Amino acid sequence: MGANAEFQIPVIEFRTGSPDLERGTEGWNQLCKRVREACETYGCFQVVYEKISKKLRDDTFGLLKELVEEVPLERKQKNVNPKPFHGFIGPCTEESLYEGYGIVGASNYDGVKSFGDLMWPNGHPHFCETVHTIVKQMKDLTSTIWLMIIDSYGLGEEWESVVPNFDMLLRMMKYKAPPTGVYEKAFHSHSDKPVSTIICDDLVSGLEIELNDGRWVKLSSSPGSFFFVVGDPLMAWSNGRMKAVNHRVMMSGNRDRFSMACFAVPAEGTIISAPKKLVDEQYPQLFKDFNFKDFILFAFSDEANHIESTKQIHAFASLTPPVSN
Repeated sequence: MGANAEFQIPVIEFRTGSPDLERGTEGWNQLCKRVREACETYGCFQVVYEKISKKLRDDTFGLLKELVEEVPLERKQKNVNPKPFHGFIGPCTEESLYEGYGIVGASNYDGVKSFGDLMWPNGHPHFCETVHTIVKQMKDLTSTIWLMIIDSYGLGEEWESVVPNFDMLLRMMKYKAPPTGVYEKAFHSHSDKPVSTIICDDLVSGLEIELNDGRWVKLSSSPGSFFFVVGDPLMAWSNGRMKAVNHRVMMSGNRDRFSMACFAVPAEGTIISAPKKLVDEQYPQLFKDFNFKDFILFAFSDEANHIESTKQIHAFASLTPPVSN
């Protein structure tokens, strides 16, 4: 069964040079409120962020298509990592519409260069420079959104204590167009396990989210826009105020979809803990403090394999027993 017609989640503009992006101004406070409300209601929003230029975006997708179409499979298979979804998955086939690549530490040039040297015998400086640049800018965007969330909850003075050091795991992905007339799943439904995600696509639709009433709706992007997605740890950090949204990719039509997802991965040893200001009588503490790495290991373990993705964080860290239906 297909999703409902394309659905408009909140669209929030971060206009380059706008005084609204100056922290402490009335415009900033209004943006913070809109960001928080979108994360609490939908678990995601569309951000228009033209600081990442159209040229950089187009160049990156051109290089992604070059990677998919020109690099031999035996070289793609060198992109290995013991951590789930950190390496190559694919290639696309009639049975599987998904092909993906992982670049660990992609906001550091050396991380991208290591990947480039695996894929191309003589490296690929243009690929490395371009991908490193766009990931750095998506990391800056992530930091800005996190700061808005923190300010919206009145935690601004605690910025250093509540925001972990983090790096970006980049996944570059192709979703193959399905057979004519078929509406087919290209990636299973899930909530994200890193803290948050920035998704950038080539304007071919496919991303869907599940609403609170169980309906699936398709999201449509626009030039210059990105999707910010709340992950399980950010939901736990907010003491359940924000929603870790269940999402998937469903393909139809005759066009392949290319996208990039930048996952915010905190430094080794990071403890996810709800700030004291977000715990009170109205909002009792829902989750125990936990080590981010331990949660990731659990989420991809055999023990968690039978647990619905959106419920894994509850199985791992909930302080209250689950409510039966």
